[in-house]
Amino acid sequence: MRYVPALILDAVLVLVFAVIGRASHEEDPGGFLLTAWPFLVALLLGHLVAALLPARPRRPWSLAWGAVAWAVTVVGGLLLRVVSGDTAQIAFIIVATLVLAVFLLGWRVLAAFLRRRAGRTDVAPTDDTMDVDPASGAETASASRAGRVADAAAPSDPNDDDRAR
Repeated sequence: MRYVPALILDAVLVLVFAVIGRASHEEDPGGFLLTAWPFLVALLLGHLVAALLPARPRRPWSLAWGAVAWAVTVVGGLLLRVVSGDTAQIAFIIVATLVLAVFLLGWRVLAAFLRRRAGRTDVAPTDDTMDVDPASGAETASASRAGRVADAAAPSDPNDDDRAR
């Protein structure tokens, strides 16, 4: 089930790619499924390949998963397009490769950036300073957290054992 949101987002982006492509060539955007279907089929295959690789990426929102899905989507979509009797001119191949890279990899890069950024704000301070509330003179939560981390990380002295006294 954890694969479904990434697959749905990727499928929506493939559909957007087809709509933009048809509109830019002044074709009926309503026929976008004719352009999109080979890439949608290849996208499903790409997600399946990413899930079944022996040293597979474990998260469908990871960049590695996206790279597998993107490569299979581009190659498979273009092959299906040609086999079904449609064209795949060099310009189309270049545009499809680049646009699908931006779409299928771009949201994953953004998600990784946001996850890292959110993770940095939750980290306790690593220095030895103590935060003290000036009104009460008491340590704040971050200071007591930092103290517990420092105590846990400090090497233990075998001669300083309370049980030995």
